Amino acid sequence: MEKWVVAAKRADFAEISRKFGIDQVTARLIRNRDVEGEEAIQEYLYGGLSSLHDPHLLKGCKEAVSILQKKIAEGKTIRIIGDYDIDGVNATYILYKGLKRCGAAVDYEIPDRMKDGYGINEHLIRLAFEEGIDTILTCDNGIAAVDQIACAKELGMTVVVTDHHEVQDRIPAADAIVNPKQEGCPYPFKSLCGAAVAFKLIQCLYEAYGIPAEEAEDFLEEAAIATVGDVMDLTGENRILVKEGLRRLNETKNPGLRALIQANGLDHAKLTSYHIGFVLGPCINASGRLDTAKRALSLLLEEDPNRAAVLAGELKSLNDERKDMTAKGVEEAVRLIEDGPLKEDRVLVVYLPKCHESLAGIIAGRIRERYYRPTIVITDSADGIKGSGRSIEAYNMFAELMQCKELFTKFGGHPMAAGLSMEKGMAPVLRKRLNEQATLTAEDLMQKILIDVPMPIDYITEKLIGELSVLEPFGKGNTKPVFAEKDLRLLNAKILGQNQNVLKMQVMNASGMVRDALYFGDIAGFRSYVAEKFGPSEAEKLFQGRENAVTLSMTYYPSVNEFRDRRTIQIVVQNYR
Repeated sequence: MEKWVVAAKRADFAEISRKFGIDQVTARLIRNRDVEGEEAIQEYLYGGLSSLHDPHLLKGCKEAVSILQKKIAEGKTIRIIGDYDIDGVNATYILYKGLKRCGAAVDYEIPDRMKDGYGINEHLIRLAFEEGIDTILTCDNGIAAVDQIACAKELGMTVVVTDHHEVQDRIPAADAIVNPKQEGCPYPFKSLCGAAVAFKLIQCLYEAYGIPAEEAEDFLEEAAIATVGDVMDLTGENRILVKEGLRRLNETKNPGLRALIQANGLDHAKLTSYHIGFVLGPCINASGRLDTAKRALSLLLEEDPNRAAVLAGELKSLNDERKDMTAKGVEEAVRLIEDGPLKEDRVLVVYLPKCHESLAGIIAGRIRERYYRPTIVITDSADGIKGSGRSIEAYNMFAELMQCKELFTKFGGHPMAAGLSMEKGMAPVLRKRLNEQATLTAEDLMQKILIDVPMPIDYITEKLIGELSVLEPFGKGNTKPVFAEKDLRLLNAKILGQNQNVLKMQVMNASGMVRDALYFGDIAGFRSYVAEKFGPSEAEKLFQGRENAVTLSMTYYPSVNEFRDRRTIQIVVQNYR
């Protein structure tokens, strides 16, 4: 079940429209994204690199630059220790290339997801020490590695931490820490990803070496990929980083990225945050899930276009394999829910013993979307069982797991997601406990569809569609606008596409305006919904293009279809009822 809600935030839309030369619809959309005041609206609409904050404001940045300069001058070896996800890979790339440019003796290590787990660990520190490494530089990790960094200091090593995660009870005794979330950091924007923090450090380092600022800006592509891929809020500075990074990515000179874009058939597309989040990003992440993240980093570092093409093909194949394994895992989870007692649970705990543990979180996300319930997927691991959870707005997963923390050998997370480890056989116990303590109501379990503007389809113009593009890039924190109109008559419908996965309709509103409408969702579900509500014969008439009684309310986003030099306005339907 869905509950449709219209956003009702107030402002003087006519005045905003007049002052900034935009449609009142656009003014309303900006207000719905909590952008208020002339300065903030100006930055939102037109902000560029000059709107980014001074990287020197990052606490610890000056000390980090000073340490790195000293080590480079002394010819000491520096090892970057990153992480196996898209943020860690891109942050490692930025630091490695940046330090190389400054003449550093530098290499890198990325932890293995299965063997090492997240972030820096004692094994990696001792290995670095044995290999004669003088300085460890972390990225996208390190702020919670109190004991591990203490070990490095005991061995006489220098440690510089760059991270963006929340600061916990204790701070590691590193020689310098660069993290906008640390106490006393005056940097105004706290929501940078790890790669963006690395980018800021390299900006300062380049300045210290007199390297032109434009050279550091080459790393905006990687900072943008990491910001979108790590699902950071696309607000404030992040939005500018992604906007500028995408501009460069569309003309990238990086042979690895060019090859990955080509391998995914995107070489003629105008790349958007969608392509990072759902096409390129998953290829980079797949190597850390199913193989080693070093493979993705090798692609970014590769300078030979032929070798890059081979590496990109391998990453795409890995991602295809990951998609296939994910689909099978989702199918098995749905079967367990539909055919057993799980269907009655308010919190879904699904045990998939044979599922690859790195896919548990993705599968949990898909199940959460399908049933709109908090979901934890549990798999077998080398030392027991491991789980990954995804939540809904009304359920603080971290707080709920805290109430039964004695069940776990290890766990962590935040309100919307969590990871946990337990001894074998404990999955049913966790399921029972979470459902006993859950206070979720029927209202909580009803997904809310937030409509930005109820807008008749005859209000859409090409000018408005063009103007909406200034709101991009879309993503978490800056969602794609949702428009809606009630009681649209469906004139006809046909299924298109090689995989029969596109539904094309013609819809007409009360004013008599007819528009093409596309739907990319569950077409079988759409057809059965229409048959259930209006009767099988009316559904049949609709798909035969005959006059019928089918009328639906729809949420949509407008776009322009170009076909054989002819441009027509169409709507892409998201929800219907």
